[in-house]
Amino acid sequence: MTTSQLRKLFLLEKDVVFLNHGSFGACPQPVFAEYQRLQLELERQPVRFLGREFRERMARARAELAAYLAADPDDLVYVPNATTGLNIVAQSLDLQPGDEVLTTDQEYGALDRTWTFVCRRAGARYVRAPISVPVTSPEQVADAVWDRVTDRTRVLFLSHITSPTALILPIEPLIARARAAGILTIIDGAHAPGQIPLDLTSLGADVYAGNCHKWMLAPKGAAFLHVRRNVQPMIEPLVVSWGWESEQPGPSRFVDHHEWTGTRDISAFLAVPAAIRFMQEHDWWSVAARCREMLLEHHPMLVAAGGRALSPVTPDWLAQMASFEIAADDSETFRRRLYDEHRIEVPVVRWNGRSLLRISVNAYNGPDDLGALCSALRSTASR
Repeated sequence: MTTSQLRKLFLLEKDVVFLNHGSFGACPQPVFAEYQRLQLELERQPVRFLGREFRERMARARAELAAYLAADPDDLVYVPNATTGLNIVAQSLDLQPGDEVLTTDQEYGALDRTWTFVCRRAGARYVRAPISVPVTSPEQVADAVWDRVTDRTRVLFLSHITSPTALILPIEPLIARARAAGILTIIDGAHAPGQIPLDLTSLGADVYAGNCHKWMLAPKGAAFLHVRRNVQPMIEPLVVSWGWESEQPGPSRFVDHHEWTGTRDISAFLAVPAAIRFMQEHDWWSVAARCREMLLEHHPMLVAAGGRALSPVTPDWLAQMASFEIAADDSETFRRRLYDEHRIEVPVVRWNGRSLLRISVNAYNGPDDLGALCSALRSTASR
């Protein structure tokens, strides 16, 4: 399908140049229709939906997601968002005074706060390894992180694709090093599923949390937490409910403890298989490749229009997102002007004393959208 044909399948406002898929995603009409159908079914017979059929429905939805992620369905549970999944893990750990949680200075702000909270409560240290930008090589990044490992490092926490800088981090060699050193690996994969292929079994992280409502195109409030089998006994539920010491245990104690937390709308979870089918029917990896090519092609023009690159312009570093450093003392005012004056929806944030503009390219975007951003950047920067 062409870009214009795919654009018609999304519910986005037509008068906005939407280059911010990375923040909250965008759900295609057929997937959203399935989501609403499930919500209506729930309301028509809530006892059957949430009572008699809950476990069977969730098991099917987990199985389809697990197949997509190359994982065992008994090793993952649905959660509302990656932040919730990572909070479950962070708040389960038995950190001791003086222990260290190692990360980078490019992590998502909500998780920085989570780890700061958990470490402060335990008397542990949250250590941010600085990553110089522009990055030059995967080895540079991996070494910058590993140089901060000490005999007190208990956890290595990394984003697969960073939120502020939109970089694909070289997590595979770091996971392997950490495994050899007996360090727990926890990966924030909020932006990875649907944007880059994932094989969670081969990746081997102890913990991986990802969103389905971003690049997998599912409705808002659908994400997953995957935990390796030998690590699962360490992970305690945030909400203790009927699955704890269940009278009717299923094949996975991990699923029992975390799946049922009380009455809630599970329609977003159950619509994830519809999102997976939508991607399969529309050859989504080809769509993602086209989006990446478009981003890489326009990257030099965006930089020339008023930005500074944070990485080499290669698929090793960039998928369907890219961040640029821009000359803006007030990032919120700059973002607002792009929207108010040019109808361009794109995030502009402060990070490490810099203003970063991050663009996301998805199926509904065409070269005209990136051209409009280039023109707006030249216009805004000149005033």
